[in-house]
Amino acid sequence: MNRTFFRCCFVIALTIFGIACNDQQQSSATGEQQQQPQLKEEKVTYSDGDVTLNGYIVYDESVKEKRPAVLVVHEWWGQTAYPRKRARDLAALGYVAMAVDMYGDGKTADNPKDAEALAGPIYGDPALAKRRVEAALATIRQSAVADTSRIAAIGYCFGGGILLNVAKLGADLDGVVSFHGNLVSDVPVKKELLHAKILVCHGSSDPFVPEQEAGTFKKQMDSIGADYTFKAYPDAMHAFTNPEATEKGKQFNIPIAYNAAADSASWKDMQAFLNTIFQ
Repeated sequence: MNRTFFRCCFVIALTIFGIACNDQQQSSATGEQQQQPQLKEEKVTYSDGDVTLNGYIVYDESVKEKRPAVLVVHEWWGQTAYPRKRARDLAALGYVAMAVDMYGDGKTADNPKDAEALAGPIYGDPALAKRRVEAALATIRQSAVADTSRIAAIGYCFGGGILLNVAKLGADLDGVVSFHGNLVSDVPVKKELLHAKILVCHGSSDPFVPEQEAGTFKKQMDSIGADYTFKAYPDAMHAFTNPEATEKGKQFNIPIAYNAAADSASWKDMQAFLNTIFQ
């Protein structure tokens, strides 16, 4: 009798446990499905004087409240699929993201010679670069879902250097993130102009941005008490966040390469930085 009783209890317990696990799995699956972002992508046209600029805005339309905005400034290749992919990644994190067009008419380059021809005039004219970023800022501020009191920008290679320059020139940004960007330029660092907090994500093996340049940058920032964070990732070369970098490096014989560990670490560092400045 006791044996039968215990057997019945054991069977009932297993049944209850199985039902509970099944319900939990279904709840988890439902929760995961509900958490999937519903990304809405919009192409936008804006301008800097008589130059037409082609932007790309993306956000999660399942989120009803306004949320912070983040600009994405491209590499010297232009607004290719890569910065648009990063904009989608940011939107999936809950931001309104905009891949900007620094060159005009959505121009892109597929080789270093053309890329240099496009990037040179922008990088060599910081005031022009600032106008192009501010044109993008004015555009994202028109978004009905953007919290215009909280805006940051991230940039890659050329874009990272551009953002450091426009931040020094007093651009109205809460923060900027430079991924493997140039660190030193002719733009002076002035305490009264630099309002944005800065995160630099640097490859420690980047031949385009040697240790001496990194040291000069830090001294400049320290000299005015700038609010900045400098992260260096071991064995990471120039363009370490772009999965296409290794192939392009081999194709054009330039020292750039993807580094998955540095890519992942720098993206996490960026997320922590954005969480901090948008509190």
